[in-house]
Amino acid sequence: MLDHRSSTLTGLLLPLADRTLILPNVAVAELIDYQQGAFDLDSPPWYLGQVLWRERRIPLISFESACGNKTVIGERARIVVLNALGGRPELKFIALLVQGIPRSCKLDSQLSYVDVPLAPLEKAAVQVAELVAKVPDLLALEELLVGGL
Repeated sequence: MLDHRSSTLTGLLLPLADRTLILPNVAVAELIDYQQGAFDLDSPPWYLGQVLWRERRIPLISFESACGNKTVIGERARIVVLNALGGRPELKFIALLVQGIPRSCKLDSQLSYVDVPLAPLEKAAVQVAELVAKVPDLLALEELLVGGL
C-alpha cells in the first residue's frame, strides 16, 4: 500500500519593514540582537557593513534596500544569520536585517502560490494562513553581495 502522507517542512516567517519573507528553518543559523555594522561611506545602500558573530565578521544587508526600497531600522530590529548556499569559502554566512522575532510555521507540499508583483530578489509569493510571504532568492542575494562590494 502506498503511503500518502504529505511531507512537511518547518519554515520561518521573517518580518521586514515592508514585507514578510519565508525560509526553511535550516537556512537560518541564528537570531541575534541588532548591532550597527562597520561600513565605508561609498558602500551600496543595501550593505550595512560587517557585524561580529561568533568571533567572525559577516556582511549585514537590508533586503528592502537591495530591492530598491528604503532601509528601516526599527526599535524591534534584529539580525538573522543565514547559512550561505553558494559554496564560496569566503562567504559562509550572511546577516539579514529583520524587524522583530521570526515566527515558526509548518509548510506542506501543497503550498498556495499567490500571483503578486515580485521584486528582483524574490522568487515567489505564498499564502501562509492570512499572510502573503515572499520567498527570497538567496543565491541572487549572495551574487549581489559578492559582485556589489
